[in-house]
Amino acid sequence: MSKPVHGGNLAWAATIAGCPESAILDFSASINPLGPPDSAIQAIQTNISKLRAYPDPNYQELKKALSLTHLPLTPEWVLPGNGAAELLTWVALDLSKLETIYLLTPAFGDYRRALKTFTANVIEYPLTIGESKLTQLQIEANKNKGLLLNNPHNPTGMLMDLETIVPYLEEFGLVVVDEAFMDFLPPPQPQSLVPLVTKFSNLVILRSLTKFYSLPGLRLGYAISHPERLRKWQEWRDPWPVNSLAIAAAQAVLQDQVFQQQTWDWLADARPQLFESLAELPGLQPYPGAANFLLVYSQKSVDWLQTTLLKQHKILIRDCSSFPELGDRYFRVAVRTRKENQKLIDALAEILN
Repeated sequence: MSKPVHGGNLAWAATIAGCPESAILDFSASINPLGPPDSAIQAIQTNISKLRAYPDPNYQELKKALSLTHLPLTPEWVLPGNGAAELLTWVALDLSKLETIYLLTPAFGDYRRALKTFTANVIEYPLTIGESKLTQLQIEANKNKGLLLNNPHNPTGMLMDLETIVPYLEEFGLVVVDEAFMDFLPPPQPQSLVPLVTKFSNLVILRSLTKFYSLPGLRLGYAISHPERLRKWQEWRDPWPVNSLAIAAAQAVLQDQVFQQQTWDWLADARPQLFESLAELPGLQPYPGAANFLLVYSQKSVDWLQTTLLKQHKILIRDCSSFPELGDRYFRVAVRTRKENQKLIDALAEILN
């Protein structure tokens, strides 16, 4: 079995560790450890009977529920998808029609895959690892060029200020901002561009419900952009990309304010605890992050570290081999519960000391 590109490949990890998948403690996938919320499970159970019928191909009720979380947007500004990954396909198709696309790197591997599919002309713009804020990009922007970035940035965790990104909306033909991890920031903190989408028809925002609500198996994300663009995407894609149970779960969790607050409270406590504990270990340097994961520099080979953690402790971390700029000296870990975080720290301490 080949080494996985994405995190969360428990089948591969179990093969290396020599144990059932259920025995792996997974720090490789940045999924909320508090979920799925009870509201999602109850909604799925209640709506099992809907499996007998096709979902609404226009997803009117789901679009309404999503738009209500981003008032004053109305439903036509939102398009649900089979995970943000499906919507990335249509993003890449639109971007490929431009002369050049600037991609901030290191970047999520699916960006390159999608852009390559449509033979887009990509220029990679490297970020400085460890930067706390995005500095002004030295880019010659014009309406024939596009910009693709994510915020908070994956894998560094850097949160980019609105004031830094907004000028590029005036300059580029198309700006795509992947906000898959933005929900992990409590309401006073987010730097989301959603409030600007009605002002800039060249802005596309991708969001995910699977990470915050711990529902990756349901595959549910959505795009926010000008209705004309979203109508075009709806015509291009296969019908019924979002299934009935995903719709039911999404409508339930979007109203689950108790779970949302529990998540923000957990992360505010667990992330600094994990950061400080990692920083105390020999040969490791974690970088501060705004999301539910931390990027860590390692003096030792991460390939060796990952394999050793699996074989000796059944713990899976995310190597950064899918980020070519990082190589074999960086890994990423999800923030989990305090107890689980301590298991990781104890295992690393045993291996590194």
